[in-house]
Parts: sequence; structure tokens; C-alpha cells
Amino acid sequence: MTGPYRRVFLTGFSGGGKSTVAALVAQALGWQALDTDRLIEVAAGASVAEIFAHDGEARFRDLEREVVAAAAREEGAVIATGGGALLSPENRRAMGDAALVVLLDARPQSILARLSAPSGTPPSERPLLAGDDPLARIVELKARRQRVYALADVIVDTEGRTAAEVVAAVVEAARAAGPWFAAHPERLLLPEERGAPPDGPVWVEAASRRYPAHVGWGALDHLGELMREAGLSGVARVISDTEVLPRHGDRALLSLREAGFHADAFAIPAGEANKTLETVAMVYDWLVSQRAERGDAIVALGGGVVGDLAGFVAATYLRGVPFVQAPASFLAMVDASIGGKTAVDHRQGKNLVGAFYQPRLVVDDVSLLKTLPRRVLVEGCAEAIKHALILDPQLLDDMEAGADDLLHLEPSLTVDIVRRNVAIKAAVVAEDERDTGRRATLNYGHTLGHALEAAAGYAGVSHGAADAIGMSAAAEIGRRLGVTPERVIKRQRAVFERYGLPISGAALRAQGGPQLDPERVLAAIALDKKVAQGVVRWVLLEDIGRAVLRSDVPPELVREIALEVLA
Repeated sequence: MTGPYRRVFLTGFSGGGKSTVAALVAQALGWQALDTDRLIEVAAGASVAEIFAHDGEARFRDLEREVVAAAAREEGAVIATGGGALLSPENRRAMGDAALVVLLDARPQSILARLSAPSGTPPSERPLLAGDDPLARIVELKARRQRVYALADVIVDTEGRTAAEVVAAVVEAARAAGPWFAAHPERLLLPEERGAPPDGPVWVEAASRRYPAHVGWGALDHLGELMREAGLSGVARVISDTEVLPRHGDRALLSLREAGFHADAFAIPAGEANKTLETVAMVYDWLVSQRAERGDAIVALGGGVVGDLAGFVAATYLRGVPFVQAPASFLAMVDASIGGKTAVDHRQGKNLVGAFYQPRLVVDDVSLLKTLPRRVLVEGCAEAIKHALILDPQLLDDMEAGADDLLHLEPSLTVDIVRRNVAIKAAVVAEDERDTGRRATLNYGHTLGHALEAAAGYAGVSHGAADAIGMSAAAEIGRRLGVTPERVIKRQRAVFERYGLPISGAALRAQGGPQLDPERVLAAIALDKKVAQGVVRWVLLEDIGRAVLRSDVPPELVREIALEVLA
């Protein structure tokens, strides 16, 4: 064991296999396996069901806190907890100070199937799940707990995985845990539990519409009430994708229905390759089949692809219906969801078919980021770094100093960084809604970056990786034109490397990316939406926080640098 702890807590909803996995992980690590529910039963001389029936849930939770605190002092232990243990701030303090906390996650339908299996404890014998509709109860309870579950250090999705695969993932996480966790004993506390005051919304003052962007840990749980505050009511049509909807759809739909909305959902295939007019037609067909009306709100629940495509649908269906952004990726939160750009891709170029259509509000739930693969989180960091490079030197300082905290999604810092990026984007949009002036500087790195994505067929090259390479190329263009100082280039390179972003074709391939054809990339640059009168406008850095648009970059210089960067 090379991590900072000699104990691991396994948590998550009932039926997630915590006890079974704990025993197998303990065997793999040569430790003991403990189960807090069994320890409670021994201490009380009664079963969990009997404690609930005779003494109530409050007594059970008191016993649970005592047992968790004692387990946190055990050496060499893998501890399975009850499904509600993580809800207690006291328990989370004890766990965070003493152990790595791993959440075993599963879909409600899978949880019910496991509980109903011959080897499981049926829902009727679980006090919190008793009733005529255990699946509905699981959906509701799990959705309400998700903002706290997301605080876990590691989330292991058990869907479609064997017990051996889940055990391997937990063991790997335990062995890989570095000193960051031990240095942040309060990492499992919600921002408000640390005394952070609630923040009001960031207001986007676009010329065509003024609207709020709400940023917080667990903001999705307030989606319905926030939409009502924005003057919306009636029907909400959630557009998501096949990866995001199973993870977060229940929370969104629960919040909407509790606020009085009739809510339903539709999932498009996940991935940039599906951001097409063909997919738009699929959504139109669904809306027509549901008899969607002009007053029905479309809610985009997903990353940038979902936000762009659902926004385009909202802008065009019945000549425009209310639109709400509920982004589920770092990239979408800090960039794509703010400003009203909606679009789909053409096979010859990215975002070539679209419209400006502002949402009624934006709801950034930072807790959703905990389910992202690290590579997707890093992709979003590229956009935040871009904002800092072109507009905010202090933000760059803070992202350099807080890289470890941000990459571990420490709640308070992550909320702060997302909120500051939203404010940056909002200020630019307020000044230049339709991308004719200052807003064009937000395209730093996008000229080559979008061309890389198009040349790769929108597969194998993430937006963040493409833009990091694009920013690296733009910095080199700036250097050779005498615009960008060497110290700026070095600092940019260092921050990209700190966040694990590629700065060249070779670095991209080292991360599993494809070999790109420079000629296809150069051809895609010519179709870039920033081209004016046949001339490509490049965003270059004069200094950290100061960008400039240049239309005098020689094509032969672009070719030379593209060949170098992509080699």
C-alpha cells in the first residue's frame, strides 16, 4: 500500500455491493473487512430493522456515528458503510481525516435488481425502502443524496462490471491515493458546512436577454425552482445524451416535477460526431411526437455537444422555445453554456450551422463533475486556462497554485473557479454578444484547434486537447511575429503541462490520439468561422491578460508552424 492511509471506507446506496467488495478488497490488501451495519447490530443487540422500528432512525444514526468514529481508528481496514452514513457531516469529518472514501455507484434499476435477488436483502426488509413502489423510492432517495455522494474521493461506477473488476478499481484507487487527501481532511464537507456564504447568481447582460447563471455544489437539485423564478412553468423537455441522462437525469426530473413541471427526457447519442443536423432531426421528431408547444422549455443536460445542439433545436423549433442550460461538464460550465452560441457541425467544419439564442438561465452544478473521467475534466481546464491567459492574470495565478485542488475537484475551489470563469465569459458577452469584436478573442487557440477536430472527423481528439495544441501554435505564431514574449510562451507551456494537456501532435499521440494529416488541418482552417473576406483572423497574446486580433499572419507562416506542431 503506497497511499497515505491504511484504511478505506466504501460508501454508496444500499445494494451497491459494499460488503462483498469490502471483503474482497481487504483480502487483496491483506487487511481486515468491517461492516458498520453489522457493528451497529452487535452494539445494540438488535437488527437494523429492529432499531428503526423500536427506536427510530435518529437512534440508528447516533449509533452509526459512534461506529464510524471507531472504525476510522482501525489500522489496515476496509469499512463498508450504510447507504446514509455519508449524509452526516460528522461522519464525513471522521472519514476524511482518516481514510480514502470510495463510492460504489449504480443505477436505481440495478440496485433494485440486486436487492431483489435471492442473495440480497429485499427492499421490504430495508426500513427506508419499504412501500408499494421501491424503485420510485430508490430513485428519489438516491437523487436527494447525490450532492453528498459526489463528495467521495473516488466514484466507481459498478454498472456492467464484474465484482472482480470493481475490486480491482477500488484497489487501484487505494494504492494510487497520494498525499493530497491526507493534506485536506475537510475535503468531504460541503462549502456551506465550512462556513462559505451562499453566492448569488452571475448575471449575463446580453443585448438580447438578461439572465442568471447559478453556480454551486448541488445546484441541479434546485433546477425546477430556479426555472420558476425565471418565469417558466408548465412543461420541461430535458435533452441529454446516453452517458449523462442515466447518471443525472433522475435528479433533474425530480427537481422539475417537485416544482410543478410536467417533465420528460430524450437522450441523443453521446459524442461530438453526433452533433449533426441528422441528430437535430431526431430531436424534432421526438418533440413532435410529444406535441411540444411554444411555451415548453427545453433543458440541455449535458456537455457542450448537448448544449450546442439542444440550443439550436430550441432556437428553431416553432421559431423559438424557452431554453435552459444545465451543463454537466467543466468545459460547458465555464464556456459553452454562457453566451447563446448554438450550433451543429458540418462535415467540413465545426459549428458551421447555428444561431445566437440566449438561454433563460444557466444552472452549473459543480458536483456533476465528480462523475467525469479525468481526461474530460482536463479538457474543461483548457478553456478555463484560456480565459485566464487572454483576460485574467490573477485567475492564471490561482489556477497554477491550485492545480492539485482543482484536479481533485476540491468543492470550494472548484465552485470559485467555475464562478469566476462564468463571470469572465458573461462580461465579454455583455460587451459583444454577436462575436464581432472583443468576444472574438475568446477564440484564442480555436483557429487551429477546431481545424484539428474537423480533420480528425470529430473523433479521437478532444476539444480541450485540440485547443491546447491550437494555443501552442498561436503562441509560436505570435513569437515569430514579435507579438508574444518568450516568457509568456514558457508560462503557457508550463501550465498546460501541469494540467496534462498536449502541446503538440507528438504529445497528443503519446496520450492515445491519432496521427493528423497537416493538409487536412490547413484545409479546415480556411473554413473557420472567423475568416473574413477570405482572411483568417488569428488571436495572439501580447501578454498574460492581453490578447489581440491579427489579420496579417502570412499563410506560409501558418503552414510552417502547423507542420512543426503536428509533426
